[in-house]
Amino acid sequence: MHSIQLTVWVVTLLVSIALIFDFMNGFHDAANSIATVVSTGVLKPHQAVAFAASFNIVAYFIFHLKVAAAVGKGTIDPSIIDHYVVFGALVGAMVWNIITWYYGIPSSSSHALIGGLVGSAIAKSGWDALNVDGLIKIISCIFLSPLLGFVLGSLFMLLVSWIFFRTRPSRVDRYFRRFQLVSASLYSLGHGGNDAQKTIGIIWMLLTATGASSPTDSAPPAWVIAGCYMSIGLGTLFGGWRIVRTMGQRITRLKPVGGFCAETGGAIILFIASWLGIPVSTTHTITGAIFGVGATQKLSAVRWGIASNIIWAWILTIPASAALSSAGWWLGKHLL
Repeated sequence: MHSIQLTVWVVTLLVSIALIFDFMNGFHDAANSIATVVSTGVLKPHQAVAFAASFNIVAYFIFHLKVAAAVGKGTIDPSIIDHYVVFGALVGAMVWNIITWYYGIPSSSSHALIGGLVGSAIAKSGWDALNVDGLIKIISCIFLSPLLGFVLGSLFMLLVSWIFFRTRPSRVDRYFRRFQLVSASLYSLGHGGNDAQKTIGIIWMLLTATGASSPTDSAPPAWVIAGCYMSIGLGTLFGGWRIVRTMGQRITRLKPVGGFCAETGGAIILFIASWLGIPVSTTHTITGAIFGVGATQKLSAVRWGIASNIIWAWILTIPASAALSSAGWWLGKHLL
């Protein structure tokens, strides 16, 4: 009886920590959904976070759980997963998110979580615990998602400039203030659909390891899915304003037309990635699109010094969160 009670207590604690991480994910990544729409003045900050949060939650009804399955089964060997591995992964990812939030750096919560799983798995069972094929696919998207965001953001900006070449700037601005509401809602849907599923995958992994869910189940319990979407929506509602300022104002100055092009390009990538079951970084995607929009005006419109700091944070995220999660795994062995 004591063993069962201890297991229930540990599982409850870890599910709670996972939902807190999901909240922090929404808080940290609120900038992905709202930075462009706030910096262009289309919505006020409190309106933008409520708008984005609502579409984060609506994603629950739209996207299948392919990304959750990729995180839960495609990163590390499922046979080595226990509560220590999950605890270490969550601690490492959360600490890295706090560090990057404090310095206003738009790093990837997704890759922090992947790095957390990698670090915990190595700490427990060595390098053989890693699913190399799954990790290669995820890591390759560190480079592909911002590159595709850059390309699509640039192409949309050039296309819009060509279509509205003879239209007065004031009229273009008025049109795209309306259009940006559509693009922001689509991006927020993609953000919720891809990012919330990563925490679903972690909890699903935990429940399977403890026997609370069967390995043959095609989906985790409904309360897991609903809880994760609600948590990320609430996190977005509170917003991480330090990162909003970096993405919406410090990388390049955006107008509504630029915000529309960046969000539309980013949303397309997120929808395709979620459909394919690839856990991409929403942060990398929208940042790359913002770079692309700025670069179509002139290269000097992008503050490349700030851009280089962001890129270094992208490169460091997985190894840094892996190192932190190794320490988290050791801590969990002594606490749980």
